[in-house]
Amino acid sequence: MFRTALRSSFTALRAPARVPAVALGSSPSLPFAVARRYISQEVRAKIQKAVESTPVVLFMKGTPEAPQCGFSRAAVQVLDIHGVPPEKLKTFDVLEDSELRQSIKEFSDWPTIPQLYVNGEFVGGCDILLNMHQSGELDQLLVKNGVILPEEAQKEEA
Repeated sequence: MFRTALRSSFTALRAPARVPAVALGSSPSLPFAVARRYISQEVRAKIQKAVESTPVVLFMKGTPEAPQCGFSRAAVQVLDIHGVPPEKLKTFDVLEDSELRQSIKEFSDWPTIPQLYVNGEFVGGCDILLNMHQSGELDQLLVKNGVILPEEAQKEEA
């Protein structure tokens, strides 16, 4: 019953067929005009400053010492395996700030948390991080950006 009421309330918000959903600020897979919220320039600037504050920035649920989801735990473990020094890693607990939790998703155009940034550039979420770890690309990225030394990457491969 609730789903029917919810579905009918969204029907009125659906974009007209002649106007592409992308023109309304939503992705093609989400045809609702309200599917995307826009963060303010102030919030965008704060997030940009945060991702540039440290060589490696991780937006996660919880803290590295006490992750609050398995994906955040996996991300922290992968960074630890690669020897990312604590002074080059900054984490933000999105559970402490609901605005940050929603805004970071729009900032990166990535729907899930955790999110990893290296030298201000978005790398990806947990799945991307794990794939990069398995392929060796993460070592290359961390060495290239001066986060770890090439010798540390070689130790990890041995």
